[in-house]
Amino acid sequence: MNTDTATTDTAVLVSTTTKDTEEVVSAPVLPVDDRTGDGYDWLDTLTGSPWKVMGAWGTDGWDAGSWPYVFFATATHHDETGTLYGYGTYIEGDTSTHWYRAEDACHKAITAEVFWYWKHGQADGPSNLPATAEELDDEFTKPYGCIHRC
Repeated sequence: MNTDTATTDTAVLVSTTTKDTEEVVSAPVLPVDDRTGDGYDWLDTLTGSPWKVMGAWGTDGWDAGSWPYVFFATATHHDETGTLYGYGTYIEGDTSTHWYRAEDACHKAITAEVFWYWKHGQADGPSNLPATAEELDDEFTKPYGCIHRC
């Protein structure tokens, strides 16, 4: 990831490459951990940013992450080409960000990461999980509360 930054009215933008289309884009940076508190303190850094914490995944709202150690956050950003869909993680103080041009690609990536936490007993997930995230029923691969295509 390139660290060139620019400031907009609502966020610091960083040059990054989308995971699905491999475009170089400018997108909002996920606020970093200042290492003075825990994950709940990190949540305060999202205030005023385009990032929103995501506590649940799947239409019925299974845990996404394991608070206060693992948090997921999502954001959208509009550039000259269209909409970008991002998700970020806070894992025991370390943050990472992933941007996608396609919403479905972003949802697939979130599902894969959330699935890992479910499969390894690190988050409360559905029982009788399949061997891989690709085998999950559709209801487990969408944002919480989403009944139809999101």
